[in-house]
Amino acid sequence: MAHPYRIREIAQQAGLSTATVDRVLNGRAGVRASTVAEVHRAIADLERQASQVRIGGRTFFLDVVVLAPDRFSREVRVALEAELPSLRPAVIRARFHLREEGSAADLATQLDAIARKGSSGVLLKAPDDPAVVAAVARLEDAGIPVVTFVTDVPTSRRVAYVGMDDRAAGATAAYLLTVVAPDTGGVLVSLSRSSFRGEGDRELGFRTALRDLAPQVPVTVVEGTDGLDASMFATVSAALERDPGIDAVYSVGGGNQAVLAAFDAAGRTVRAFVAHDLDAENLVLLRRRRLTAVLHHDLRTDVRRVCRAVMQAQGALPGRPGSRPSQIQVITPFNEPAGLVDEV
Repeated sequence: MAHPYRIREIAQQAGLSTATVDRVLNGRAGVRASTVAEVHRAIADLERQASQVRIGGRTFFLDVVVLAPDRFSREVRVALEAELPSLRPAVIRARFHLREEGSAADLATQLDAIARKGSSGVLLKAPDDPAVVAAVARLEDAGIPVVTFVTDVPTSRRVAYVGMDDRAAGATAAYLLTVVAPDTGGVLVSLSRSSFRGEGDRELGFRTALRDLAPQVPVTVVEGTDGLDASMFATVSAALERDPGIDAVYSVGGGNQAVLAAFDAAGRTVRAFVAHDLDAENLVLLRRRRLTAVLHHDLRTDVRRVCRAVMQAQGALPGRPGSRPSQIQVITPFNEPAGLVDEV
């Protein structure tokens, strides 16, 4: 069989002598069938492990561009830094560009700066905006693959999207709320920005499922807060003042402590509250039974997939990068995953 390996490499892999391997490769007689099979298995093993050789000693620079509240950006940083050692023999150096506020134009400027300086790839959490789409195209033209993260920019030239199926997540939230509070007087849906494709898809999935499950339930949407506590508190307080029937929450964009503070300040009770992401803040609220459930996806698994997609796009790993949904986990106060946060 054709192969690119030296006899000594095959012998070491098979645990045989070089003379025996030479006899097998040249089809000489006097070698047992089991020994021939061992040599062929060794060659197959070397082929499967070739990707490790290709990435051994290589350093990849991953630029992490995230527009999100600090509480979420911190979780991304912690997850990525925890996963980097597991990606050896490749060495990945992360460069973080994290911001709580900013326009699509600001993000495009940041992406253009990365294109000028060079990078192995970009993890991107950004709004679905023409300025971002154009900047992603410029990165691709510069040979820098982009993987969108948590929220997609589907019309861009990104090589993959890593995140949950947002419409399915929204539908799951509608199901949970109608089971826990079937006669709710109204649901508050809080977004950080409607221009985040993932948040818009979650809202769409929620509304579609709610029309089937409880079409009589009114929905109030608040947005434009960037998930920041001060703006979320003010926006939710105004919504509660306008509508005395709201008693359930689907939090798409975070800021859940502020949402609950607005209810408390208004003397209102939240009968059911479904949120996203089991970060440190949400874990505290879940343990205190302030949240009914959290729709969670494992960030460590997701950032590992981002890194693999970048290495595939760079030809360092076999296969082509592709998109597939992250697993949605429904976390309640009774099934908290072990080891997420040791002490809160």
